Amino acid sequence: MASCSQKLKLFSKLCCCIIIFFLFHSTLASTTLKMGFYESSCPDAEAIIKNAVNQAISQNPGIAAGLIRMHFHDCFVRGCDGSVLLKSTPNNLAEREHRANSPSLRGFEVIDEAKAKIEAICPNTVSCADILAFAARDSAYRVGGINYVVPAGRRDGRISIKEEAGSLPGPSFNAEELIESFAKRGLSSAEMVTLSGAHSIGIAHCPTFSKRLYNFNTTHPQDPSMDPSYAAYLKTKCPPPGGNNGGGSEQPTVALEFFSPNRLDNWYYIELKNHRGLLSSDQTLLSSSSTSKMVLNNAKYGHQWAAKFGKAMVKMGSIDVLTGSQGEIRRHCSFVN
Repeated sequence: MASCSQKLKLFSKLCCCIIIFFLFHSTLASTTLKMGFYESSCPDAEAIIKNAVNQAISQNPGIAAGLIRMHFHDCFVRGCDGSVLLKSTPNNLAEREHRANSPSLRGFEVIDEAKAKIEAICPNTVSCADILAFAARDSAYRVGGINYVVPAGRRDGRISIKEEAGSLPGPSFNAEELIESFAKRGLSSAEMVTLSGAHSIGIAHCPTFSKRLYNFNTTHPQDPSMDPSYAAYLKTKCPPPGGNNGGGSEQPTVALEFFSPNRLDNWYYIELKNHRGLLSSDQTLLSSSSTSKMVLNNAKYGHQWAAKFGKAMVKMGSIDVLTGSQGEIRRHCSFVN
């Protein structure tokens, strides 16, 4: 039989384990995002954000794609901490200066407007990271009827570094590279394919896909996987690289999805079946055996895709969030306090 001293030591170890267990889970609980986080502290916050988003989309439907894309680009670099919203300083170039974000990201002014109105009634309460997450949700509802509840409690980061935006998945990624990129953020291949459906709205600049039209490889100047009539249409919008673009400094743009470019729906997947995926990273989802069945399923069942999209957006919105006493609540979303 064990001596009294041995029993005492075992009892002490057990108590320590129990204390560590509860400390760990209490810490975990304190860093969990919550539904209705601002119900008491700023009950009008979500309504203010929704109103700002709806007004902006009424004036420019493309803002919806911009806000959803901005939330994605925020979460994939340093987590969902609003770092993509920060402007550069004399000593630091911020994420929004990277070619992956500039000039493609749109909607900064919508976030700033919502933040200013919220600060007027609830100062130092609602984070910019949460405003961006709500704005993406409201955009999805406005242009796609997709409704999901966003848990909140994110805090704002204080760091934004241009080079770190280079980790964002690129328009020439193949399916395996996309799967790996999303896996690093805790998202499955199915969630990657689901979130890619956001490309049913928005635009792309010609240089992001022009190689598929003019300089695909040594055998085929034009990507043979692209529908020829679609390629012909794209060539009317995008001149050959280095050619005359009308003398303007702005790069020409084309809608990411041809059939319903201002409606967030599953036509993105239907167009992939028709070989009308604009970016290489789009069409690869159908050509890869790892993802083709998911594409076909999403093309067939639009309502199921919409439900999955909402769930995937919520999961993406929880990537490496700052909560509790971490970070800060910025008074202005473009710079730290």
